[in-house]
Amino acid sequence: MRKPLLLSLFLILLCASSFGGVWITSPANGATVNGPVNFVANSNTSCGGGISAMGIYPAPYQLSFVGNGSNLNHSVQLNNGKYNVIVVAWDHCGGASTAAVNVNVASGGGGGGGGNSFTNLQNSGGWDGAGQGPPNFIDCNPCSKVGWSWQEGVNSPSLSGRAAKYNMWGSGPFWDVLFNNHLIGDGSSQGMLDHDHAIVPTLHDFTYDVYFLGNNLGASQALEFDLNQFFNGMGFIWGHECRIAGGNEWDIWDNINQRWVPTGVKCYPNYNGWNHLTIHAQRTSDNHLLYQSITLNGQTANLNRYYSPKPTSGWYGFTVNYQMDGDQWQTPYTIFLDQLTVSYQ
Repeated sequence: MRKPLLLSLFLILLCASSFGGVWITSPANGATVNGPVNFVANSNTSCGGGISAMGIYPAPYQLSFVGNGSNLNHSVQLNNGKYNVIVVAWDHCGGASTAAVNVNVASGGGGGGGGNSFTNLQNSGGWDGAGQGPPNFIDCNPCSKVGWSWQEGVNSPSLSGRAAKYNMWGSGPFWDVLFNNHLIGDGSSQGMLDHDHAIVPTLHDFTYDVYFLGNNLGASQALEFDLNQFFNGMGFIWGHECRIAGGNEWDIWDNINQRWVPTGVKCYPNYNGWNHLTIHAQRTSDNHLLYQSITLNGQTANLNRYYSPKPTSGWYGFTVNYQMDGDQWQTPYTIFLDQLTVSYQ
C-alpha cells in the first residue's frame, strides 16, 4: 500500500527497531550509470507478518515506485544529474526502514521512446487485438468463438491512475486473445520508425516490467508476456507464459520448435491484489535468445536458458505482446495492467 512520505518517515522513527534493515545491492553507492537505473534491494523485519511493500524515492516527496514483498528489482527512468535515492520498506506491523544510495545519472533520457524505456505503455495507444484458436492458433478478428475488449485510462483499480482493462469471453474452448504493440520499426506507435535500420539490429538487453490484477483470475488458462525482435531474417520471440488454470508454472517459448517448454518454476499470482512482474531477456552476441530471469512479487527465478531464433521475412521491428488464454469452458475474466514499462539497450 502506498504511504505518504511524511507518514513513512514518522513510522521509520517510531518502528525502525522491528527491522533487520534494507540492503541495496544495485547500483553501487556513488556509481555513474546510464538510465534507466535498475534498483535491486531486499529487506527483512521481526514483524510476524513480514514485509508489506518496498518503494523508491529519487527525491524527497517523490515516490516513483512501490511494489509488494521484501525484494525489489525495478528500473526507474531518471534525467541526468546526481541523486540521493531512498529505498523504503514497510512491514505489516506498521514499521518502516530505509537505505540510501548516491547515483550519478550520466544519460537518463525520457520515457515514451525518447530514451531507453517506454513507460506506461498500457495507456500509450497503438495496441491491436486478435483472437487465436485451436488447432493452429491463427489470428482472427472478428472470431467465431472468442470476443474481447480493452479500455485505457482506467483510474480504479489503478496504481498510476491510468490502468488498462482487458476483457475476454466466448464459447471456446481454449481460445486466446493476443494484444500487440509495435514499438520500434514499421508501424511504430512511439514515433520510432527506424527507416534506416539503425536501431533495431543493435538492441540486445530487454526488460518487461508490469503490474497486473485479475478479476476471476483463476479462470485464466494462462497469461502471456512477450518481447519480440525481428531483423536480418531472424525472429527472436522471448515468450513467457504463467499457466494458472493450466497448472501454475512458468513456460518459455522455443522459437525453432514452436512450442512451450516448462521451466519448473512455479507461478502463483496473487488473486486478491496487484502482482508485480519483471522479466529480463537478452539477445547474445552470437544471436541466440537468452531467457535470464523472472521475478513475480519479489521472488526471482534465474533461468539462464538459451534458444535459437526462427527464420523470418525481412521485416525489422521491436514489439511487445500481452495475451490472455481461455480455459476449457472459455470462462469470462478481466485483467488490469498498470505501470507497463519496456526497457531496452
